[in-house]
Amino acid sequence: MPRQPISKMKFADLYPLYIQKANRKNRSRDEVDQIICWLTGYDQAGLQQQIDSEATLETFFAQAPAMNPNCSMIKGVVCGVRVEEIADPLMQKIRYLDKLIDELAKGRVMEKILRY
Repeated sequence: MPRQPISKMKFADLYPLYIQKANRKNRSRDEVDQIICWLTGYDQAGLQQQIDSEATLETFFAQAPAMNPNCSMIKGVVCGVRVEEIADPLMQKIRYLDKLIDELAKGRVMEKILRY
């Protein structure tokens, strides 16, 4: 069976994985939601609507109210690739989110994760 591009994956399928990763490290769903909302500009209702509609990652990021202007401060490696060097804007947004969830799971404080 051919692999589907990550952009065609449903956000609703990945969301529980983000929560599981956070929970394994004693972090909460609320913290995951705070990160997602900070990055994308969704409020809680908008985030839930995206989950309920089973939007793809492509749609989820395309419909995001406003990517946080500080997202360019997210630096580091995810899956062996530096997020700041990713050329494809959609893939970079996906990896930004992955990086933030990784930082949460590693115990980093929210003020540093959210680049205030």
